[in-house]
Amino acid sequence: MTPERLARLTRLRHALHQIPEVSGAEEKTAAMVADYLRLYEPDQLLTGLGGHGVAAIFNGAAEGPTVLIRCELDGLPIEELSELPYRSTHAGRGHLCGHDGHMTMVAALAEDLQARRPASGRVVLLFQPAEETGKGAPAVLADHAFSQIAPDYAFSLHNLPGLPVGQVALCAGPANCASRGMRIKLTGKTSHAAAPQDGVSPAGAIAQLLPGLTALASGGELGPDFALVTLTHAHLGEATFGIAPGYGEVWATLRTVTDARMGQLIADATALVKQACAAEGLASSIEFDDVFDACTNHPEAVAILNAASEAAGHAVQMQDKPQRWSEDFGQFGKGAKAAMFWLGSGTDQPQLHNPDYDFPNAVIPVGAGVFARVIDHLLNTETGGNR
Repeated sequence: MTPERLARLTRLRHALHQIPEVSGAEEKTAAMVADYLRLYEPDQLLTGLGGHGVAAIFNGAAEGPTVLIRCELDGLPIEELSELPYRSTHAGRGHLCGHDGHMTMVAALAEDLQARRPASGRVVLLFQPAEETGKGAPAVLADHAFSQIAPDYAFSLHNLPGLPVGQVALCAGPANCASRGMRIKLTGKTSHAAAPQDGVSPAGAIAQLLPGLTALASGGELGPDFALVTLTHAHLGEATFGIAPGYGEVWATLRTVTDARMGQLIADATALVKQACAAEGLASSIEFDDVFDACTNHPEAVAILNAASEAAGHAVQMQDKPQRWSEDFGQFGKGAKAAMFWLGSGTDQPQLHNPDYDFPNAVIPVGAGVFARVIDHLLNTETGGNR
């Protein structure tokens, strides 16, 4: 990638970085992306996909598979702490997971595809909404317009602090954990604080659930039996001294490597809630949010990414354990041969979701180059070309 092209793409990233929008509210970001893609004349441009999703379609000259390259539109509800000239202009919002960089790498492919359409098949550049909540991929898949672009192959990446800048890493099999937020609502009856015996307080059940839930699954080795429960929030009654509480909530995040293990963990946690509530005479309800299925890389897609990375001049570091964090990209693997790779964003880089994180521009050519070789591998009769 020439310095001039990298500078142009860096300007795009900085512009995206300044307008982070949270999941489901990515209107300005989607509009900026769509305007950029139109410059490179896709054969079709879909907007409003699964919310604010954008998909640019580049058709090949002959029949062939559909290859989807996916990135994420959304930022985070975290205040950015930096003095960067392109820092967020949206208070309380920041691109602190690198989605601005992911979008830039996928947008770079539009310029390649304008200059040279694939020899066969078609390429879909998907800018997906609401990844951070896990709602985006299911919404895109459920959108009636998705039937127009249903892929045979799907690829994505995520930058990874802790790996050297530009290092490509791959995991065969499970790549990201399943997770979901469990919201437990406990309902009893309030009473005067002078007569707590005349009410039904959730305090006893909460006292049981806080240690009981974490005891169900305490982490350990990242294998098929891995499970972890993390308490994230608890609430009891009103902030007053005159009322014995009649309502409480406990929030926890459940995390596993496999969907099957998640099913068992949900059953165990639900049974624990019912047992605690029965003992205390409470009614209860359970809701789930931020639901992510396990993300598992397909063997053929892994082999394609491996070959593409080597062709782009980047040695692949194979890893034998998935990431603990979750990704809704796994949804695309239910209908396509899909795989995600990780791209090092620096050994000294602040962690994802830290308020001082910033995506390194130096990895833009690496991610764009790997994706370009994937397209060549699957859709072009000859590989290579200057990127």
